Amino acid sequence: MATVELTFTALPAHVRTARLVATAVARRSGVDESLLDEVRLAVGEACSRAVEGHQLYCPTEPVRLALTDLAGRFEVEVTDNCEGQDSRPSGLGLPAALGIAVIEGLADNVQISETSAGTSIRMSWPSAGAR
Repeated sequence: MATVELTFTALPAHVRTARLVATAVARRSGVDESLLDEVRLAVGEACSRAVEGHQLYCPTEPVRLALTDLAGRFEVEVTDNCEGQDSRPSGLGLPAALGIAVIEGLADNVQISETSAGTSIRMSWPSAGAR
């Protein structure tokens, strides 16, 4: 199991970098070429949500991205670090629900965890496994 971790300042411009890194690691992990756009879009949506939450509640805290190549799965976890805040933009309203629906439509498996330390969105796709 290999993991690439990336933390970045909560600026919209860094979302593009996160998408590029996720796509490159997915390709290296053996994710089928036909799924790479889905990885890129889902990671972009999850990171955009985290950036928006950080800008509202904890602008000095970094957003965390972990990319893991498990046996037969490529997993991405986007974690905000807005301790004690509901970092989901627009709360439970339509924009937040729409963003989650988009992510769920793009990723093979999606898990959302909320703790006092922040919110984590974990997504995964099939891969060829470690090379």
